[in-house]
Amino acid sequence: MTAGGGTRLPERAEEFSAALRAGDRRAMARAITLVESTRPDHQALGQEILERLVPETGGAIRVGITGPPGVGKSTFIEALGLRLLAAGHRVAVLAVDPSSPVTGGSILGDKTRMERLAQEEGAFIRPSPSGGALGGVAHRSRETLLLCEAAGFDVVLVETVGIGQSEVAVRSLVDFFLVLLQPGAGDELQGIKKGALELADALVVNKADGALKPSAERTRSEHARALQLLRPHSKVWRARVLAASALTGEGIDNVWETVLAHRRALQEAGEFDARRRTQAREWMWNLVEESLDQAFRAHPGVAASVEALEAEVEAQKTTPAAAARALLAAFQSAS
Repeated sequence: MTAGGGTRLPERAEEFSAALRAGDRRAMARAITLVESTRPDHQALGQEILERLVPETGGAIRVGITGPPGVGKSTFIEALGLRLLAAGHRVAVLAVDPSSPVTGGSILGDKTRMERLAQEEGAFIRPSPSGGALGGVAHRSRETLLLCEAAGFDVVLVETVGIGQSEVAVRSLVDFFLVLLQPGAGDELQGIKKGALELADALVVNKADGALKPSAERTRSEHARALQLLRPHSKVWRARVLAASALTGEGIDNVWETVLAHRRALQEAGEFDARRRTQAREWMWNLVEESLDQAFRAHPGVAASVEALEAEVEAQKTTPAAAARALLAAFQSAS
């Protein structure tokens, strides 16, 4: 892999594509910036790069990792990433930060939270502000994932902030969905567990070391019993509950073996390819809806009416339904 230090960055899509295939980190970072940008010219170039690289995508193992704040997601990801690098993998981490309400930028600074992994030649870490996207999943996370695959990373780990609907959002990006839990977690985690239990391919109780090890085993057993009451979302896979320690490394290999076992089971049953196809189709329609929303809000007729209609709705002079019909009529009449 070339570090790209001192070399000129590509300017055209074909140059970017060649540089990414060669593993140029600077070109890859710039290409990701282009697909994340809100500038139309940047977006157009980013999409052209993606179109050229489509044949090189799809080969990575995609793993989503979520969990409540404080569960140790970054420490766990670093431990797993270092273990994968030692086994010969190349690992990309898409660490999706919550956006600052003031600047819109990333808050957490993931490279500082995964310092050892960030220094490794075979790893690439990209913190991205969520931009207010559903569940904290960055606006262009899927495009970024594809660029990582085209650059030769064979494992992509997607970390989310673990709040709200992030479980649903990240599940649509990955092959394997992993939820981290804390030892002794009780009612305070019910909010994340209700959604996560049904979507998870595995639950991992982190921090299973030292004085917390017995508590971690109790938490693992309790969740294993709870999962028996739920209908699995795959005909060939029932979610497993594991315990691991990112601090000592114990259980990390077992987590990865579970990821691989899940992949084998779904591939043999034909579910793996079907899941990937469904995700691609849903992504297409999400982009259609997003583009329609942008076109609607930018429409002159809508823009001229929206402020007055919002005021009428707030003042209860009209119903939200009537205001919505008026906006749609303004959009359709001049379309």
